[in-house]
Amino acid sequence: MAIKLHNTLTGKLEVFEPIRASEVKMYHCGPTAYGTQHIGNLSMFVFTDILRRTLEYCGFKTKQVINITDFGHLTSDADEGEDKMAKGLKNEGLSPTLANMQVLAHKYGGIFLDDIGKLNIKTNGTVFPYASDYVSDQIALIKTLEEKEFTYRTSDGIYFDTSKFPEYGKLGGLSESTDTQARVSINPEKHSSKDFALWKFNDNLGFTSEWGQGFPGWHIECSAMIIKILGEQIDIHTGGIEHIPVHHNNEIAQSEAATGRIPFAKYWLHRAHLQISGDPTSLKLRGARKMAKSEGNVVYLSEIIKKGFSPLAFRYFLLNSHYRTPTNFSWEALEAAGNAYRKLKEFYNSSGYENGEVNNQYKKEFTEAIENDLNTPEALAVVWKLVKDESISLADKKMTLSNFDKVLGLNLENNEFEVKDLPREIEQLLKDRESARATGDYVKSDELREKIKNLGFIIEDTASGPQISKL
Repeated sequence: MAIKLHNTLTGKLEVFEPIRASEVKMYHCGPTAYGTQHIGNLSMFVFTDILRRTLEYCGFKTKQVINITDFGHLTSDADEGEDKMAKGLKNEGLSPTLANMQVLAHKYGGIFLDDIGKLNIKTNGTVFPYASDYVSDQIALIKTLEEKEFTYRTSDGIYFDTSKFPEYGKLGGLSESTDTQARVSINPEKHSSKDFALWKFNDNLGFTSEWGQGFPGWHIECSAMIIKILGEQIDIHTGGIEHIPVHHNNEIAQSEAATGRIPFAKYWLHRAHLQISGDPTSLKLRGARKMAKSEGNVVYLSEIIKKGFSPLAFRYFLLNSHYRTPTNFSWEALEAAGNAYRKLKEFYNSSGYENGEVNNQYKKEFTEAIENDLNTPEALAVVWKLVKDESISLADKKMTLSNFDKVLGLNLENNEFEVKDLPREIEQLLKDRESARATGDYVKSDELREKIKNLGFIIEDTASGPQISKL
């Protein structure tokens, strides 16, 4: 078997073959750190973590970069609108200075790193560069493009001339004649609506350069950091589907124009949006929409935890959908995923599992699923098929599940649902419930079960008696 990935560059499912056999170089578009990342943003990094884990499961070594943008990302990806970091400074009541931008970025960059840690996303060996630390590299890259005559100057900045790059728009099948690539531009000095800023002038705030004070364009940040840290060609570049028409096509154009190395990235993978129906704080359903701050329909990981869910229940929820399929978030769906996740953990952590072996047939089925464009829903189906298979010993099931968890990252060995010391209030409610059941008062028994649940614990009645675990 071989890993097959859907390459946005070709529009095809392709067998993965790295540029160098010894190492896979990957770049994942990271957050703009002007606020806390919502779960739609975080879903991207669960996807890239599954990608990394799959590659390593199949014997590849990986080197990956997840950037943190701390200036220059405008509210419109097409070089228009307010700078998101400037917007963040206003929200925090901070004066607009470069130093405050870094303070803001490290605050929210730290929260981002904490959140992905809670989601069990592997970060060992990962580089998390802040864009402001690579301004000199961005300036050098712009100068190279200028020397190669790919740029022109306007009153507000230095722009990349897309007419000089005939293959512009090749990612996602966009082209000069494709209507979906057309952009409305408010800058009449641009030669084409597709041309994009490499440097934006700013007399009040910014970095110094030979062109004047200002900021590198958002797109040049990624290219410069990739080239500096990973080299002029990489194996895999990922991002959300919203990055395809503008940001990623701009990256390709400026990088390949500057270095002459084609392709800039051999494989491009894009995650579909996490969607939410209606108001996230209510159960009123409307049409599903992309989760976004601009839509006012976001949910944060801290809210999930506050409601009593494990962060890894959210990870399990995401694995139920393929990364290229839009995922609809609801609290009901998360609760169902949380229940399944809890049952899986409790099964794994029950007794009698020592000295098992990985079942080769189930490993083959699991590997086939995950190698088929990271098909996590099919991989989870294999997990539950194994759990229910009475012909496999408990010891072998545990060992096989442990092997699968190298990819799934559900941290099965750590059972956070296990209850060792119950609060006295819960102990008394359990005794009251057992008394009610003994006298046949099942109405009261159900009321007590619900009260216990509201206090953060769940009861499962078994043949050996009630089993209690944390929600």
